[in-house]
Amino acid sequence: MSTSGPVIECVGVSKAYEGTIAVADATLRVEAGEIVSVLGASGCGKTTLLRLIAGFEQVDSGAITLGGEVVSSPNSSTPPERRRVGMVFQDYALFPWRTVVDNVAFSFELQGMGKDERRERAGQYVAQMGMEGFENYYIWQLSGGMRQRVGLARALACEPSVLLMDEPFGALDAITRDILQDHLLGLQAETRKTVVFVTHSVDEALYLSDRVIVMGTRPGRFLTEFEVGLDRSGGREQLRALPAYGTLYRDMWAILSAELRRGGVMAGSQKATAMDVRSDDTP
Repeated sequence: MSTSGPVIECVGVSKAYEGTIAVADATLRVEAGEIVSVLGASGCGKTTLLRLIAGFEQVDSGAITLGGEVVSSPNSSTPPERRRVGMVFQDYALFPWRTVVDNVAFSFELQGMGKDERRERAGQYVAQMGMEGFENYYIWQLSGGMRQRVGLARALACEPSVLLMDEPFGALDAITRDILQDHLLGLQAETRKTVVFVTHSVDEALYLSDRVIVMGTRPGRFLTEFEVGLDRSGGREQLRALPAYGTLYRDMWAILSAELRRGGVMAGSQKATAMDVRSDDTP
């Protein structure tokens, strides 16, 4: 994968399913080491966009490049030494019949690595995610937060330079979500991986991101982009107390709520608002 130019570039990307447009004319550049969040309501095409970038789906029009190379197929079709994209799914996508360490070792198994070596290497990623002592547990024996740690460890095990994350913390309780958000920021600061993070939480997007792309729905399209540029060094509470945080939050929420009203989602229903875009911790 070349290091010149943007790591990810989408130009005029569109995708439809049975006549329904999921993503319309999306153009995006992500530079090396950035965390870019795509923020939008449920069903706006965020997951489709990630799957297109990963090569799990093919574009109907436009083009996507990773490190200057056109995306035409998933990672699994490329040689092991060039697999540089890892994906963390919102539903974990783990093998329930495998233990923690064997789930993480799956990519090494595909490379033909011997059992002892792949389990040893996988154990290093399990430890990195704070899961020591759980190596031989099965997935069904773990909490949701622990399962997502395993999913992240498995994605990191292929040593990607690009990490695609599809609402990975959306189903977790607030405490576990905060812990894993901080863990992700720590890992990214250490490794400088390029991250595209899909979310429907304004607060999560602001806390994690260098930039936020706000996505509209019906059809899914990019509405606007925000440079975040907030100082995270004081932790999330100090971040939320910053005047700039409140301004960004209100500006993003105004765009999202206007889009939801346009689509009829918010008409007379605060419950619908909370379901489609999580509005917790509003400043």
